[in-house]
Amino acid sequence: WLLDRTWLSLSRPNIGPHVNQTTNPSPSVDGEKPNVAGGNALLVGPLLPQLVRFALPNIGAMLATALAAMAETRYVGSFGTPALAGMALIFPFVMLQNMLSAGAMGGGMSSAISRAIGANDQERANSLAVHSVWIGLFLGTVYMSIMELCGPWFLAALGGHGEALAHAVAYSEVAFLGSIFTWTLNTLASVLRGCGSMKAPSATLFAVAIAQVVFGGALGLGLGPLPQWGMRGVAAGGVLANALGAWYLWSYMARGESRLVLKMKGATLRTDDFTQILRVGAVACASPFQTVFTILILTKLVGTFGTHALAGYGIGTRLEFLLVPIAFAVGVASVPLVGMALGAGMVARARRAAWLAAGLAATILGVVGLVVLIAPDLWTQLFTQDESVMQAARGYFQWAGPTYALFGLGLSLYFSSLAAGTAVGPVLAGTLRLIVVAIGGAMLASWHAPAWMVFALVSAGMAAYGIATAFIVLRTSWNKVQ
Repeated sequence: WLLDRTWLSLSRPNIGPHVNQTTNPSPSVDGEKPNVAGGNALLVGPLLPQLVRFALPNIGAMLATALAAMAETRYVGSFGTPALAGMALIFPFVMLQNMLSAGAMGGGMSSAISRAIGANDQERANSLAVHSVWIGLFLGTVYMSIMELCGPWFLAALGGHGEALAHAVAYSEVAFLGSIFTWTLNTLASVLRGCGSMKAPSATLFAVAIAQVVFGGALGLGLGPLPQWGMRGVAAGGVLANALGAWYLWSYMARGESRLVLKMKGATLRTDDFTQILRVGAVACASPFQTVFTILILTKLVGTFGTHALAGYGIGTRLEFLLVPIAFAVGVASVPLVGMALGAGMVARARRAAWLAAGLAATILGVVGLVVLIAPDLWTQLFTQDESVMQAARGYFQWAGPTYALFGLGLSLYFSSLAAGTAVGPVLAGTLRLIVVAIGGAMLASWHAPAWMVFALVSAGMAAYGIATAFIVLRTSWNKVQ
């Protein structure tokens, strides 16, 4: 209750005119008259319990997905060092696809649907769900075509050669044939999140993660009577798992088991509905590219200090690979709360939901950052006992750990901004981070600076992103969101 009151005091100046009022409005909430003709429980009551209830299943699903990727890397190691190197080459493109489909474009879909439901326009919400699926199918086909045609060239441009490149290409050829399943799965999960349904998409993604490990291991290693297909088998396991997950969510929505009913046949396609989704999702798609470019620049810089420094940096970023899904889960949990509140004209409640989510994400990541700052070996010893590598990891955590909270703050506000239809600000904050890393990296390379200065640059980039995002959200009015 105290948290709700605190964020309300911060949000008061942004209360805008009431819109979409019904003839029988519900009692006012925090001074605003919400449009809750449909009995929408997400527009009333304390925000923090609702946020936690939404975030927990998302955290479970996101962590399962991250752990599945780590498990996949683990048994790929049995194919030898070149196969591991091949996985490192393909990872940015797999990560990019997931960030585009689940985060950026998916955020645009959730945003539009949640605002329609908040405005009690169920017909529009159903129409937006159909348009979202068509966008997902189209972009999945585009991504598949690009990677099948240009994938080997991209992988070679990243420095792949010899056996490592051969393994990466083998994985890529199969994995991206299933891009349409990945995009469909993440699209349907985003649509469901937009209407406040978290359990079904989270449970599905959790099951998909387990299935990916089982199918990929069985087909890749040739367990039992199955042939050993190597990297192609590992990739095929992921494709099969995503296809099953997409089929389940499609059936779930087509049967009318969710708040939204997916009726593709005979649906009328409207330019306005495509625009409503793309004006947020298309802008947000710049953010994943910024993230990938930032990672590539930093990896290149650290690589100049030798294998031990690169290994220590890799162990550090592996922790971030688990932390980002947590911030993602909390941020995504805020989307229906923010979007529906704005759809009902409750600007103060929307902003309070955004800042509560940001505070929760910052707290969780900040605690982890403090632990690895004080005792970095707790994490590093899970992967190596090499003192040189552990020393490099300590240097990384010394600088990166204190800024985890700011990074979590910025990432959560990014999703809340998508829900508010104001994606440009957080994207500009991501641009600032990329500029800091690119210019700083060029300077450090020319100075032949020590490794600790590169780790300090990582910290500066995270801090710049979090602070800039928070400042932009504070200064951006949500009163005119449509």
